[in-house]
Amino acid sequence: MPSHPLAERGFGVLLHLTSLPGPYGCGDLGSSAREFVSWLARAGASCWQFLPLTPTETFLGNSPYSSPSAFAGNTLLVSPELLMRSGLARLADAQQGLPPVRGRVDFGAVRRHRDRLLEAAYERARPGLGRDEAFREFGEKHGPAWLADYALFCALKEREAGAPWWKWPEPLRRRDPKALDAAARELAGAVEAVRFRQHLFFTQWAALREHCAELSITLVGDLPIYVTHDSADVWAHQELFKLDRDGLPTVVAGVPPDYFSETGQRWGNPVYDWKANASEGYAWWLSRLAHNLALCDVVRLDHFRGFESYWEIPAEEKTAVNGAWVQGPGEHFFRAVAGRFPDLPFIAEDLGIITPEVTALRRAFGLPGMHVLMFGLGGDVGESTNALHHHERVGVAYSGTHDNNTALGWFRSETGGDDAARFNAYLGHPLSAANAAAELVRLALLSPARTAVLPMQDVLGLDGSARMNIPASENGNWGWRMAPHAATPDLADALRRKAELFGRVRA
Repeated sequence: MPSHPLAERGFGVLLHLTSLPGPYGCGDLGSSAREFVSWLARAGASCWQFLPLTPTETFLGNSPYSSPSAFAGNTLLVSPELLMRSGLARLADAQQGLPPVRGRVDFGAVRRHRDRLLEAAYERARPGLGRDEAFREFGEKHGPAWLADYALFCALKEREAGAPWWKWPEPLRRRDPKALDAAARELAGAVEAVRFRQHLFFTQWAALREHCAELSITLVGDLPIYVTHDSADVWAHQELFKLDRDGLPTVVAGVPPDYFSETGQRWGNPVYDWKANASEGYAWWLSRLAHNLALCDVVRLDHFRGFESYWEIPAEEKTAVNGAWVQGPGEHFFRAVAGRFPDLPFIAEDLGIITPEVTALRRAFGLPGMHVLMFGLGGDVGESTNALHHHERVGVAYSGTHDNNTALGWFRSETGGDDAARFNAYLGHPLSAANAAAELVRLALLSPARTAVLPMQDVLGLDGSARMNIPASENGNWGWRMAPHAATPDLADALRRKAELFGRVRA
């Protein structure tokens, strides 16, 4: 039987690419990414986990989980340095309108900078694109699956002044073939420019992935279960979602009230018509999984419980309170997935309201689940599956995730009174702000789970100002950046010694 890529005991670090340091406003696929991979290798890490690589939008809060495409690459990550090295950009292009290089990501400034730079690169490359074999092969490989729809979607969005696709002229909204062909001819230049930008992203990503493979670093990606309503995916596959005749959702996705929000989370994404997906053999889903596994070695399935049953909210509701659980595709879906990907290289994000049925589905296919230590030290510590003593070997132990506070921030703001006393008792010695992050890191490495993943903020011992995301909060998220030179050789060596102590460094 094929082996899961995370079958051996090891550990990794969670750090999104935009959080890398560098001179161009946010992290990218250039030297800072390569240097971080080398740092991981020195620390003895076996994997690097990050958030979705798909495009982000300022009007969607810059969230990697809200994208106009489930397939396209985020061109904010295209490296100006590599563009200059390839001759597609000049130093003057890269320095024009340079975003702030320190502190949090200013996504608007980075977007303006990259758009100008990528437009200049396209104009420089355009005369030779017709003879560029790599560009042609990229289009032939990805065009039928997603690139043709995405490029036309972007060009039409620009022509229609940013209007969502369901407000476009009816022939385009309904994807009349003649209207699509006419639009593709009219907007041929804009379509080619989008395809060129995607070619740059995937070319640079392939080079980075090769570097990771050379250093034996497994890449762990992230796949949101839902897609954005105003996306190329929903526009191109309306029949796979619960939409009315005007293209509007009849129900939307979310989660009921929980740890993060008293009114739940109304995500607003359209819900899948799973019967329609099943009738085509889950072709779109299998294509999406294959695409992600061409980019990464392992994919975290965000909101795994939604495959067993999901929270469906009437579209007119303003909060997630008045929703209902609806049966998901369950084993029928995962049998199709296993038929295509026998080693099932996935991590099931099984956090939140998890029922025995969700756990049974995960275990039926041998998928590793997640154990988040922060969730395991509350009043139910004795029974919590997130507490260290209940971690499964086929699992992934985390000190926290991108949705949690940092370990130090959590200790300072969320562990008062009884919680602090319980944490001290669990550890067997008093905890303080000086050692809170180190202790959670140690517990994660100590875990019996085959893989441990540590947010870089916890490795660095940073406070709550370094938090990546606050769920149900629309503003101020996703912008944290690691300070230049924070990932020092000494830090790597210290982390390696800890990991070696718990058998997590491969010989």
